[in-house]
Amino acid sequence: MGKLIYGGKIYTLKEEGHVVEAVFTDKQHIVDYGDKNYLEEKFAGSIVEKIDLKGDVLLPGFVDSHMHLVGHGEKLLRLNLSTCTSKEQALQLLASYAKDIKEGEWIIGDGWNENMWPEQQALTFKDIDEYVPNHPVLLNRICKHAIAVNAYALKIANITNDTAAPFGGVIEKDKAGNLTGVFKDQAQELITSILPKVTDEYVERALRAGIKDAYRLGLTGAHTEDLNYYHGYEGTYRSFKKVVEEEGNLFRAHLLVHHEVFEEMIQAGGKYLGGSEWVELGSMKIFADGAFGGRTALLSRPYHDDSSTNGVSIFTQDVLNRLVAKAREKEIPIAVHAIGDAAFEMVLEAIEKHPLQGFGRDRLIHATMLRKDLIERMKGLPLILDIQPSFVASDFPWVIDRLGKENLAYCYAWKTLLKEGLHCAGGSDAPIESANPLAGIQAAVTRSNEEDKGGVGYLPEEALTVYEAVCLYTKGSAYAICHEDNRGKIEKGYLADFTILNKDIFTINPQEIEKITVTKTIVGNEIMYERLPQ
Repeated sequence: MGKLIYGGKIYTLKEEGHVVEAVFTDKQHIVDYGDKNYLEEKFAGSIVEKIDLKGDVLLPGFVDSHMHLVGHGEKLLRLNLSTCTSKEQALQLLASYAKDIKEGEWIIGDGWNENMWPEQQALTFKDIDEYVPNHPVLLNRICKHAIAVNAYALKIANITNDTAAPFGGVIEKDKAGNLTGVFKDQAQELITSILPKVTDEYVERALRAGIKDAYRLGLTGAHTEDLNYYHGYEGTYRSFKKVVEEEGNLFRAHLLVHHEVFEEMIQAGGKYLGGSEWVELGSMKIFADGAFGGRTALLSRPYHDDSSTNGVSIFTQDVLNRLVAKAREKEIPIAVHAIGDAAFEMVLEAIEKHPLQGFGRDRLIHATMLRKDLIERMKGLPLILDIQPSFVASDFPWVIDRLGKENLAYCYAWKTLLKEGLHCAGGSDAPIESANPLAGIQAAVTRSNEEDKGGVGYLPEEALTVYEAVCLYTKGSAYAICHEDNRGKIEKGYLADFTILNKDIFTINPQEIEKITVTKTIVGNEIMYERLPQ
């Protein structure tokens, strides 16, 4: 017994501009589509429910190709500094939050970004101590590649001026050689390793919050990396199974498996695309470098605004090669965070040394700074580039000075990648950026933000069409995980996952795309979100 959906524009994405009148679905799948009268006649005895779009626009379900779903939920539940426009505002918000926390308990916050503050100075332990001296405090920078802590936290972790930074990490010090309280990339583990263990209930609560918000944003699924940050592979995987499957919060969760819990996954009988239709296992996740914000993305040249560094390599080439070889032993693809061009080159070298055998596709995440020679080396390899269009809106204009205007060729080069015939998928990297796919689509098309007073856009030659941008979050996300034969389009036999909007994304002013309202989110033929009438 099925449903007939009609009454608005239905874009199939089979090709640009292709629209049909109606879709007939049964159980979790699309059975047929086309003329409304034809479908009503053909399935007259099988239609048990009709959904009138009332002029709304239906698209294949949006899927975020790279986010941290539990982390997104956490951001909704705890101290959020991402909207602060000055260091003083961030510290006052921290102090206000601390009033409701029992003295001596940890305070963890997210989202500070000194590049958005007039003083452009990172938080230090002295700053935090001035406002919150009686709690251990850990504040994640927006990129999650740096943290700021206070003296209380340093004392608990037994960190002094003599503490050595681990390979792939940076412990920041002032000119006198004293700690500032800022730790980058692998050095963060000196603090995070002594944090209190979270409970199952905490992870489940954050996961519920993340999924509910994803529905509101029109997301029917996500490729998410969470399995190494809470209570290990087994506990976090169990939380996904409980919240999504047992509780009925239907969501297509594709889980990347951090290399540190890869063996746990294998020992538990996991494999690539194993699991279930709702909670599916994915590639081995590896970090090759950091981020531009903290100057830890690994570049092939020094940073334009700090010639003393060219970033951080999380692993040596030999160790990275061994990690890739480990995945290949199980015939599993890799998913590697690589922002700087030198890090990207390291990943390509590892892939070329240990090519993928069998089923699947490697995915190179972010691919923010490339070179012509790297693009040529990628061609013909079974891989996809997992890009985050919102990075353009959040990184410019400050990133111009960081990298140098003369070095921006092949940076944030989404159009070039598509022109070169490379496959791309679209994600947000939430909670680093907004999880709203409409924000990502707008950024891909306009390449602009509030700082772009002229409205010209940053590197406007790399702007995508709306169709290309929408395909990143639909067909692109499906292709990334080898589901292009049953997801990402309106087609017979494909999953009945739909995102329904109140305005036509293909005809509206591109500067207004982010303001479009999601009216319904349908997952597995079930309405999981419906916006209440205003």
